[in-house]
Amino acid sequence: MRTLITTAFVSLDGVVEAPGGEPGYRNSGWTFKDVPFDEAAYEIKGSEQAEATALLLGRVSYQSFAPVWPGMTEDFAGYNAMPKYVVSTTLQDSDLVANWGETTILRSLDDVAALKETEGGPIIVNGSATLNRNLSDAGLIDRYHLLVFPVLLGAGKRLFSDADRDKLNLTLAASASYPNGIQKLVYDVKH
Repeated sequence: MRTLITTAFVSLDGVVEAPGGEPGYRNSGWTFKDVPFDEAAYEIKGSEQAEATALLLGRVSYQSFAPVWPGMTEDFAGYNAMPKYVVSTTLQDSDLVANWGETTILRSLDDVAALKETEGGPIIVNGSATLNRNLSDAGLIDRYHLLVFPVLLGAGKRLFSDADRDKLNLTLAASASYPNGIQKLVYDVKH
């Protein structure tokens, strides 16, 4: 069974919306505003690309990343080379970009569960706030790679839903603190 890993930049109050500067959110780009850059804090991003064998995205993140990431050969070479899966009930094959390698549309969380049963290494989820909430609520996430930023954003898309669900226990697999206040937290889900 393949491991499904969610990776996220998250504020202390759980917001994951627009960390890199995407338009339309009042705090857009919050990861790079008022938090000094510390290269060591972002080391996990390189190790994620090296570990992952497939990329899973929701429709909105796919449509944001697909026009940009294929041209970013230095930063995203690993992601660009691996197979991609997009969870969407509305995208069609004709909506997929031609220059980003093998991309498969999955229509449901059942399709994601079936993908996890295939042979292969870890599958990583980038962005995709709605998809992450649904995957978590369905018990499909196996590991969380979180960079928690020392900011409170208030409103915004959250990593976790407010669904009334059973308690889910996690095991801390790795952690680190950085001088700029960022905390790296890696949790394995106890299934």
